Amino acid sequence: MKRFRWQFLTIGLAVAAVVGGVLAAPASGATGVTAQFTKTSAWDSGYEAKYTITNGGSAALSSWTVEFDLPSGQAIASLWDGTYTASGQHITVRNTWNGNIGVGGSTSFGFTVRGSGANPSGCKVNGAACDGTGNPPTTTTTTTTTSNPPLPGTGRGAPYLYLGWGDPQSATQVMQATGVKWFTLAFVLSSGGCNPAWDGQRALTGGVDQQTINAIRAAGGDIVPSFGGWSGNKLGPNCSTPEALAGAIQQVINAYGLKAVDMDIENTDEFENYVVQDRILNALRIVKQNNPGIQTIVTFGTSTSGPNSHGNRLIDQAKALNANIDVFTIMPFDFGSSNIRTDTINAATGLKNKLRSTFGWSDAEAFRHVGISGMNGLSDQRELTTVDDWTAIRDWSKSNGLGRLAFWSVNRDRGGCDGQVAAHCSGIGQADLAFTRITAGF
Repeated sequence: MKRFRWQFLTIGLAVAAVVGGVLAAPASGATGVTAQFTKTSAWDSGYEAKYTITNGGSAALSSWTVEFDLPSGQAIASLWDGTYTASGQHITVRNTWNGNIGVGGSTSFGFTVRGSGANPSGCKVNGAACDGTGNPPTTTTTTTTTSNPPLPGTGRGAPYLYLGWGDPQSATQVMQATGVKWFTLAFVLSSGGCNPAWDGQRALTGGVDQQTINAIRAAGGDIVPSFGGWSGNKLGPNCSTPEALAGAIQQVINAYGLKAVDMDIENTDEFENYVVQDRILNALRIVKQNNPGIQTIVTFGTSTSGPNSHGNRLIDQAKALNANIDVFTIMPFDFGSSNIRTDTINAATGLKNKLRSTFGWSDAEAFRHVGISGMNGLSDQRELTTVDDWTAIRDWSKSNGLGRLAFWSVNRDRGGCDGQVAAHCSGIGQADLAFTRITAGF
């Protein structure tokens, strides 16, 4: 289970802190600051939408606040690119990392709503009407009806990228070449005790890697940091209480204005240690309470038929502790398998069945909480995932509405070194970035 990736570990990941400033003075109709509502998709029990804030005024904004009222019976299910509070049906959203808007610039935040019916009303941006003139805001609706809602904000197609390992490519060039928008960045570990650091060595901010993260976001993308992995000094065992672990995770959230976090608990020191399992789940429950709208992901190993006993226990405890996990992601490889395509689909179906029986969800709802994190090309145990296999897995995942698709890793998404398990290529004949292009289509 990803043992391979640590055999080639070298130094190299630090990420930018991008946070909002103090609230700007309230806008007036004359400033031309607007907030435009757009409904992007809808389903039987809710919808997804966004507000786009545009600065048509004469001075830059250092921050923004958008307020609106949801109709009776509706509630925010998730929200990204902002933080929100709810007072009855009145919702107040403030910027996170995206507070600065220059003259003529714009930004947006997105959200999903439980409950169908009318659109929000009473929109204000920085205290003034959202159309910038004192009139009600214009509503634009582009609706795609689906049977179940997506899980945005998590980077649904987010392959792993390791900036200090395996001759990493330029993230922005990868984005331009493939269309991928999100990356899962590995790994946040303990630098001693309950202190988070990249690979347990590098501070959360500063350095050349900060430029990479800024560039990803400037290009319209974002990141999900992954905590843990197979090797290294983990925060889960080192933080003595759920509250302490939640505090360590919060440091990373605060540093980058995160929309999602991934807890990769594949090794025995976390996955098979039930005290640590519970600590992680309780910490994520606290994180969800303190960060409305953030998405939480737990990544762990699996059998070919679905979660093993440790995975089943993790899911049962997630329900018992009310951890409110958004996506349970399995790693379907290192089986010694001869047919990764079939085994991946069977394992993901087994996970769906376990979630359905544990939480009482429908098949569609359970699939929304299923994630797959594969290994492109040759795995540690020399299992083969071809480009055609990954395309079939992607198409199956998309048709069933899975919540997440990832693979290890972009660094390895290159041809060459045929037949070798390596850090900088997949070990099979392939076009460069073929697996990333496929994942972008998810």
